[in-house]
Amino acid sequence: MTDHDDNVRMLVAIAAGSRADFADFYRTNCDMVFAILLRMLRDRTDAEDLLQEVFVRVWTRAGRYDPRLSNPRTWLVAITRNAAIDRLRSRQVRPVTQPVDPGLPGPGPGPEAQAIAADQRTRLDGCLDELDPDKAQAVRRAYLDGWSYEELARDADVPLNTMKTWLRRSLQRLRACMDQFTDPE
Repeated sequence: MTDHDDNVRMLVAIAAGSRADFADFYRTNCDMVFAILLRMLRDRTDAEDLLQEVFVRVWTRAGRYDPRLSNPRTWLVAITRNAAIDRLRSRQVRPVTQPVDPGLPGPGPGPEAQAIAADQRTRLDGCLDELDPDKAQAVRRAYLDGWSYEELARDADVPLNTMKTWLRRSLQRLRACMDQFTDPE
């Protein structure tokens, strides 16, 4: 039996609740996961903490793994990568806003820029409404909520390449729709 076959077998058993197979899966793959986390996070303590979280995700999501869609290590790397990206995003320092004298203009966009942005958002929402609902939801999740292609494909129960095609074609339709508002007649 190959590593691939062993990992597939273990994931199937983990989905059924096998703690022994989970322990074996952890031993087989923890070094690879830790190396990825360490390389991405550049902090040993964070990598060690997140290592545990990744394998908790494996335990809870093993039932979603489909060997027809991806290699078990590819699936595990996607979970690891997404967890690391989430951790990196949570590390970002948010600027502290200080009270501003109401008589002075603030650092944000002025009323004209806000009106233009609101108009563009209304147009974008209208263009999104022209897409099929499942494709519009995928676009919103990918580009507004930060979902990965893998997460979108699993959620929609479609192959990864199908999801990529949906997003590419949807963006082309959105661009064409938005261009209607900016092209002179």
